[in-house]
Amino acid sequence: MEFDVIVLGAGAAGMFCAAEAGQRGRRVLLVDHAKKPGEKIRISGGGRCNFTNLNISAEKFLSGNPRFAVSALKRFTQWDFIALVDAAGIAWHEKTLGQLFCDGSAKQIIAMLTDRLSGAGVETRLETQVGNVRALDGGGFAVSCGGLDVRAEAVVVATGGKSIPKMGATGIGYKIAEQFGLELVPTRAGLVPLTFGPALLERTAALPGISVAARVSCGRTSFEEGLLFTHRGLSGPSVLQVSSYWTEGDEIAVDLMTGVDVVARLSDDRSGFGKLSIKNALARHMPEKLAALVVEEAGVLGTLGDQGKASLARLSAALHDWRMKPTGSEGYRTAEVTLGGVDTNGLDSRTMEARAQPGLYFIGEVVDVTGWLGGYNFQWAWSSGWAAGQVC
Repeated sequence: MEFDVIVLGAGAAGMFCAAEAGQRGRRVLLVDHAKKPGEKIRISGGGRCNFTNLNISAEKFLSGNPRFAVSALKRFTQWDFIALVDAAGIAWHEKTLGQLFCDGSAKQIIAMLTDRLSGAGVETRLETQVGNVRALDGGGFAVSCGGLDVRAEAVVVATGGKSIPKMGATGIGYKIAEQFGLELVPTRAGLVPLTFGPALLERTAALPGISVAARVSCGRTSFEEGLLFTHRGLSGPSVLQVSSYWTEGDEIAVDLMTGVDVVARLSDDRSGFGKLSIKNALARHMPEKLAALVVEEAGVLGTLGDQGKASLARLSAALHDWRMKPTGSEGYRTAEVTLGGVDTNGLDSRTMEARAQPGLYFIGEVVDVTGWLGGYNFQWAWSSGWAAGQVC
């Protein structure tokens, strides 16, 4: 059984690459162990698929080589993918920060991709385990697919990372990379909720379910979006974003009332609410339970009218610069992406081909390129899949 190209992984990058190669007249086999293609697409964006972002730029991707993603992202852009979505008749809308979602279901994106596969003559085999991948002496590869050896001139590894293992995520792509001598950047969970230790959990025990707009910072990196208190620690877009920059032992800083001069507000409140407890005075401007925590963190007692400049300054610091050290994250179980992966130094940025092994390509999440929350990782899947699909 021979093909020109075997694509391993029927996720976003794999499906897109397979269709692109098939449209060039290549005989393509797409293989995945899952029952259905595009399962991560199906659950993404609350079931509406945040399929790209209007503000794509290489600066919003993490990698050992920050410039690696530039070529693919510039040659197949968000506008190119939007054109495909429009041509498929899929209605979409923009949410915050340039994020684009389907008006209807994420299944529309999957249907668009599977239609492209059919139109390009791609053969798809699901529920098929991939075993050994070996290079042949005369060129090309033999891949064990469901116990049968299939040969092809090129192999594209689009097997994703380790995130959300309940959906079948495995590390097979990393094993293939190592087998052919490629280096790996250590992997860890990205875009993931952060967790607290027992002491901080006890202090925040009354807060799970409370959500506020906040700025969360780690080092020099900050994100200003929603923050959600959970039974394990912190979640919400701002926390997920900063988690990709956080490593164990790092401190994070939280501004719970961005852009608000709390001291000025409370000073203005003195005339009418000076007899209120400082907690209740602060609760006029934020959730009561959160106000109670802030007052406790600041060590402020008494009424609003009792407060001098020093105590109001402590309160302001507790609100705008609450510092803490998460003990960890929720890990791959809930992570949206995997940081790290196949070292980009071993890949050609224009083609995604392994420098040391002609005909072997790596695309999508398996590569050490990770985007911000908000459609960036899907765009990397489309762009890297497109780049490999033009040449494999």
